[in-house]
Amino acid sequence: MPSLVYVRLITFTAGTLLHLFWIVVIVGYRRQRNFERVFFFLSVALFLFYSGSLLALNAQIYYLEPPPLLTAFAKTLLCAGLCFLPTLLIHLHLEYADTLGMLPTRPRLKQAVLLAAYAPALYFALHVYPLLANSPGFDFLVPGNVLGRPYGVWLAAAMVISAGWEIRFHLRALKRSESFFHSLLAGVLAIGAAIVVQLHVLSTPLPRDLSEGVSTLLALLAIVPSAVLIYLVQQFNFLQIGRQKNLMYAVSATFIALLYLALVRRVSTWLAPEIPPEASAAVLLFLLVIFIEPLQRMLGRRLQETAQRETDRVQRLMAEIQQEARQGNSENLARFIEKRVKEVFELAAVRVTFQKQGEIGEHQGLFAKQAGSATPTLGKPKITFSEGKISEPFVTSGNVVGIVRAQPHGSALSGETRATLEFLCEQLPGALDLCRLIDEKVRLERELAERERLALLGQMAASISHNLKNPLGSIKTILQVQMENPELPESLRGETQIVLDEVGRLSAKLNQLLQFSRPTVLGGSAAVTCDAAAVIEEVAGVLRHEAERRGVALDLRLGMNGARTAVAADAVSDIVSNLVVNALEATPRGGCVNIAAAAKNGLCVVTVQDSGPGISSEARAKLLQPFFTTKTQGTGLGLAIVARRVTEFGGKLEWESPVSDGRGTRFEVMLPMEETGKDTTN
Repeated sequence: MPSLVYVRLITFTAGTLLHLFWIVVIVGYRRQRNFERVFFFLSVALFLFYSGSLLALNAQIYYLEPPPLLTAFAKTLLCAGLCFLPTLLIHLHLEYADTLGMLPTRPRLKQAVLLAAYAPALYFALHVYPLLANSPGFDFLVPGNVLGRPYGVWLAAAMVISAGWEIRFHLRALKRSESFFHSLLAGVLAIGAAIVVQLHVLSTPLPRDLSEGVSTLLALLAIVPSAVLIYLVQQFNFLQIGRQKNLMYAVSATFIALLYLALVRRVSTWLAPEIPPEASAAVLLFLLVIFIEPLQRMLGRRLQETAQRETDRVQRLMAEIQQEARQGNSENLARFIEKRVKEVFELAAVRVTFQKQGEIGEHQGLFAKQAGSATPTLGKPKITFSEGKISEPFVTSGNVVGIVRAQPHGSALSGETRATLEFLCEQLPGALDLCRLIDEKVRLERELAERERLALLGQMAASISHNLKNPLGSIKTILQVQMENPELPESLRGETQIVLDEVGRLSAKLNQLLQFSRPTVLGGSAAVTCDAAAVIEEVAGVLRHEAERRGVALDLRLGMNGARTAVAADAVSDIVSNLVVNALEATPRGGCVNIAAAAKNGLCVVTVQDSGPGISSEARAKLLQPFFTTKTQGTGLGLAIVARRVTEFGGKLEWESPVSDGRGTRFEVMLPMEETGKDTTN
């Protein structure tokens, strides 16, 4: 049947090239996933089968008696492909089901199934193959018959199992393209299993011509899924390979060129009796010039459509990002960009990082150099794009305010995807500017509202203190006079002392209210300095008696070396005394409170640390708010006064809780030091 020979020749050639195409694509894709690895080895097995069949068929066409070495090599390729084909079919479907989360979370069960699947492959490879390699009666037309009926049963069973999985994938598929492919593959596997049973399992053999035709149909049938898969990958990004358009175009162009060269060689051989092969080859190669202009037009239209499509995609995505930017939270904006870019461009992972506003200069979001300014320009802030693993570190400098790092599923991004992401990064600084401007506006509005609230509280505190301080002073004076009267009965002396102590406590609270209601002057006074170490030592001396009464050790460590701070002495006293009193009240008997002061990097760093239970998670957000307290008899003004006094002189307040082993609280106050060479007075 000469016509069947040509059909087989075309079928084996197409099968060899298709599966070689997938081998090259998967190697270039380089995705670290078991599914791609098994798909690679399945493509290798099919490539070995088709290439061995093609080699044997060409040997039969060109030689009356094929060389033994060539025949042995063809048998080797065929047997290697056929031995592992059923096992790899089952393994591929198991791995794909695993990627979809359709397998039970029991690794040992999967390992047991794979072990049972690979056992027949090892049997045929180790026992059957050596016999076939040395057997002179190898049937290249129906090679499965030589492997015996057990192999036919095993191959048919593998196809039926795979068809069952494909039906499950079809029912689970969300996209129409995926559903179509899985249903097509299920049908191909079911028909293939029926043909295998007829050819290799049933005891009644078919006539020779019909057997050859059915075997050729089976080989042709196996090509259909591979060919359809190329279309689905290119059009619908099936298996997430379609985004690798550079790889797909390069491999396709290479294979088309190889096919054309093979066509030139074969046509030159056919025309050799009439035309010299060199002349016919030159004519056929010169014919390519005719297709240059149509190809250029087609590529131009395709590039224009691609550019327009990607531009529209960026514009739609930027509209969503601008809407999110109006919420005024840069962290949420970064997370939103990560999520949407990953979804839109179908990437493995995306990481978006913005620099903090203080790290990019005072001209955030604007041109760094204004008209007529002598300040060197930093350029327009920009967000850069980087391709690679998101866990890798990155370095930004100059006018770079952020980075978008994209990690593809495979080895690299396609050219159009990378260009689109870079174009998106050019649009992101505007969204970031909008987000931060709204965030700043909201922050200023909140700060203004807080200042108005504190001003009202201060006025109320001043009014209360003024109305109560004089009566309390009179009561305290009268009680002190009574205490000095020797005729006062002892029964009343103790109660009078209690009342006197309570009056003193109320006076202290009123002093706190007056202190809090005093207007804040940011920046302090440049001419006011003090010896912070002496002030801290004086405060510690006053409170040491209170620490002994509570059974708490008070440890003082000063390392100022005579350096002076640009802060008033009363401010340092207020700061340290409030922090130490809070620490003493928070520390249980037998605990310790550490006070330390040192000059570091042009700052006076004062640290107060206790060994108490720490600050609860509920109190963290409100810790520095006025009138918030966790004490039964507190006013909630101690830390608020500390924060105000630190702000007055341009200092900084930080705290940490717990410090170690889930306990302890540490407050750290950084105050400016006196400028050297400046004449100041205390």
